[in-house]
Amino acid sequence: MTADSPEDRDALPAKLIALVFIPFASGFFLSILLRNVNAVVARDLAADFSLSPSELGLLTSAYFLVFAAFQIPLGVLLDRFGPRRVLATLLAFAAAGALVFGLAQGASALALGRALLGLGVSGCLMGSIKAFTLWFPLSRLATLNGWILAIGALGGMAATAPVEALAGAAGWRAVFYVLAACCAAVAALIFFVVPERSLPGAGETWSRQFAEIGQILSNLFFWRVVLPLVLVHGAYQALQGLWLAPWLADIAGQSRPEVARTLLAGSLAYGVGSVIFGTLADRMKARLTAYKAGMALAVAALFAIAAGLREGALWIVMLYGFGACAAALPYAILSQHFPRALTGRVITASNIFMFLASFAFQWGIGLLLRLWPADGYLLAFGVVGVLQLAVLLWLLPMRENE
Repeated sequence: MTADSPEDRDALPAKLIALVFIPFASGFFLSILLRNVNAVVARDLAADFSLSPSELGLLTSAYFLVFAAFQIPLGVLLDRFGPRRVLATLLAFAAAGALVFGLAQGASALALGRALLGLGVSGCLMGSIKAFTLWFPLSRLATLNGWILAIGALGGMAATAPVEALAGAAGWRAVFYVLAACCAAVAALIFFVVPERSLPGAGETWSRQFAEIGQILSNLFFWRVVLPLVLVHGAYQALQGLWLAPWLADIAGQSRPEVARTLLAGSLAYGVGSVIFGTLADRMKARLTAYKAGMALAVAALFAIAAGLREGALWIVMLYGFGACAAALPYAILSQHFPRALTGRVITASNIFMFLASFAFQWGIGLLLRLWPADGYLLAFGVVGVLQLAVLLWLLPMRENE
């Protein structure tokens, strides 16, 4: 096999996996764990701080609001300074946020801690993808994105039964003390282990970098690819991070340990699906087709959840996670459509709308549950499902070569 063979050009060297992939994947693991941890400790928080469903939804969604608000400057910072320095700095904020949350004596301190967590992990996936575009062949980007989403799914799993066990043994505050130490450790790992790499487009002015964001947002291809990501995966984050647990208890009639196990199974399906979708999409060169299939599965599963199907709830949640994980594919699709110098801003521009949607869904569902306790799940999940179906129908006619 020659050095110029396609196999070599598409290789994923073990050294780069160790020095680049593993440090960034560790950060993404923590970001998903922190995103979903409130689902398990929600009842404890509500009891300790006398929080209503809408207040709990607003508190938990503060993560998404700050996360989304930072995406545009994040894209510019990633393209200008590189993912190593940016993510190491941000994870220090995440460590501070977990500590503040664990020490909180009131709802305002909880909100501050949650907001710092959102800021601190806001670059974990986008920074990872930016690093992959710098160090690895773009032809393997969907594979790498699938792998890192699988690592993230492990973070989601860690935020279910393992967090329940630790919270039950030592209390929910201990969970956040441990997470603060982990964030600090991963920040150091990224800063001291990941090597530097020259950045495409280095030397551009700040004004030009921000102006190029407008060019991205005026591109029709961008919106056709991004809107299903925004509405389908945005809703998945809102449900997996908070509202699936109450639905499983209130509608599916599951006990607290059963809820934790079901959420764990859903995260496992998300991780398995991430590897399958990413690897097959690269090997078959059919990223858009795989993306459509995953989004369709997720939308179908959400309609089943909205309908209140009690039988097979575990399998429905698993199908939901398996389909939603295809949301990693738009980042690979977009990275090959736009110049490499813009990848940080392209992927963060898509991310800001997804997390704004997660914020709106997480807060809005809580509000509807407070106003209509009996029919809130059907109404809230049904409205979200209809919106998802609309953007999916716009995506489906799109072809690979557009």
